[in-house]
Amino acid sequence: MSNFLRALPQFLSSTLDRRQGLALLFASAVAAAALSAPGSALAEDKKTVKVGIISGEDEDVWRVVTAQAAEKGLKVETVVFNDYTQPNEALERGEIDANAFQHKPYLDNQIKTQGYHIVPVGYTGVWPIGLYSRKFTKVADLPEGAVIGVPNDPSNEGRALRVLQNEGVIKLKDGTGILATTADIAENPKKLEIKELDAGIVGRSVDDLDAAVVNTDWALKSGLTPEQRIAQEPIADNPYRNFIAVKAGSENEAWVKTLVAAYQNDAVKAEFDKVYKGTGVSAY
Repeated sequence: MSNFLRALPQFLSSTLDRRQGLALLFASAVAAAALSAPGSALAEDKKTVKVGIISGEDEDVWRVVTAQAAEKGLKVETVVFNDYTQPNEALERGEIDANAFQHKPYLDNQIKTQGYHIVPVGYTGVWPIGLYSRKFTKVADLPEGAVIGVPNDPSNEGRALRVLQNEGVIKLKDGTGILATTADIAENPKKLEIKELDAGIVGRSVDDLDAAVVNTDWALKSGLTPEQRIAQEPIADNPYRNFIAVKAGSENEAWVKTLVAAYQNDAVKAEFDKVYKGTGVSAY
């Protein structure tokens, strides 16, 4: 390329007019840049990818995903996080290539508040959020003034409040969206005290509460059982299906399709069912 560029002026003066020469020079520069650009198709044809997941049961599931991906020629390295805020930040910064831990309402809120450029590429599972109690066996037994814990992140708080609304213990304002907060409670006939707690803490605090709405994965980590779940959201048409996500612009790359296929298969489903014992449901 360098010898060509040194000879280019003489070539241009003898065979091309100035406008044609500049066009040729520009095209050559673009072609060279395309070959070296980090975002080019060649650069994105990854053989090794880092995937962010949440610690716990999902680590067992992703061991099977990793084995399935290896059979397809893709090496998957899992990066384990302990809370919901880190995986999207790491993905946006390019520290990981994908993550798998969130649903669309959560991602939408993260995009709105953080300006992330992240898109879903393949569903994994859904974990119906539930109302748990170690003091009461049914919702009707909750006393006046009962203290109810809910997750405090925007998407899961709205989800938790809808569980309470479905059970008739509160009513949200008309037109309230999926990001409802306690400020959107229009009716609270039992004068319930709603305590907003971190999603990772609310399940472990259930002994100090009358009941708590807990994400299923955190319920398992907190030692809560299905028998202690006195209500849960419906599974049909559930908008809270989790998915694998990547940076926008990467969604059509070959490695992404391989990664999704490595998850969405019978071997992974069998491990998923074994690990989550029916509390989670495959969503693809």
